[in-house]
Amino acid sequence: MSFTYKKIDHVQLAAPIGGEEKARAFYKHILGFEEVEKPDGLKQRGGVWFRSGDVHIHIGVEEKFVPAKKAHPAIEIDQIEKLHNALLDKGINVTIDAHLPGANRFYVHDYFGNRLEFLEWI
Repeated sequence: MSFTYKKIDHVQLAAPIGGEEKARAFYKHILGFEEVEKPDGLKQRGGVWFRSGDVHIHIGVEEKFVPAKKAHPAIEIDQIEKLHNALLDKGINVTIDAHLPGANRFYVHDYFGNRLEFLEWI
């Protein structure tokens, strides 16, 4: 092949129409992401964008929204225990998964039911 994959630019997750404030409540206030202003040409589509460092998450809205049961982004993090404890303190359910050798990881679900994996390589 004559091309090279560089990185994932962003992950898009879905939410129901009108879910922007709920997305802000979770991604901004629970996870600590900052909101990124969408380009003018995309604002009318709804949704909201977030980032933290090189991790970009776009929440798009769908009329017939159904969260994926298995599909999810996996976000590598430093000091995973601090995030774990912060989420528990905020009443977020955390599911620990010890099945990946060499990693500490857990799953959470956003306010729409989207699954998110957080992991730290050890």
